[in-house]
Amino acid sequence: MDGNASPPLTPDGHHVVIGGRRWRATDPAVPEDASARLRAHLMAARRAVAAARRSGDAEAEQAARDRVQAAKVALGERGVPWWEQGDAERRARWGDGLRSLDA
Repeated sequence: MDGNASPPLTPDGHHVVIGGRRWRATDPAVPEDASARLRAHLMAARRAVAAARRSGDAEAEQAARDRVQAAKVALGERGVPWWEQGDAERRARWGDGLRSLDA
C-alpha cells in the first residue's frame, strides 16, 4: 500500500486491515469536511499525548487521551459500532464530537 492508498476493508466494510490486524473503519456517513476536522483534532490530541508524556505531566496526558477518545468515538472508530446506529444517531455522534472538540 502506498502513502495515498486507503487500507483494505473487510468484506462487510466495517473494518480496515493494517499489518494483518483489523481496526474499526471510520463511519463512511461522516461528511468529508467533518471527517477532516475530526482527524485534525485526533492528530493534535495524539501530539499532545506525546508532549505530555515527554514532560511527565500526567494530568495533561489524561486530558489529551480524553480528546483522542472523543475524536475516535465521533469518527465511529470507538463506542457503539456505527453500523448498529440509525442515521440520526450517527449524525448526532459526529456533530456532538465536533462541538465538544471545537470548544
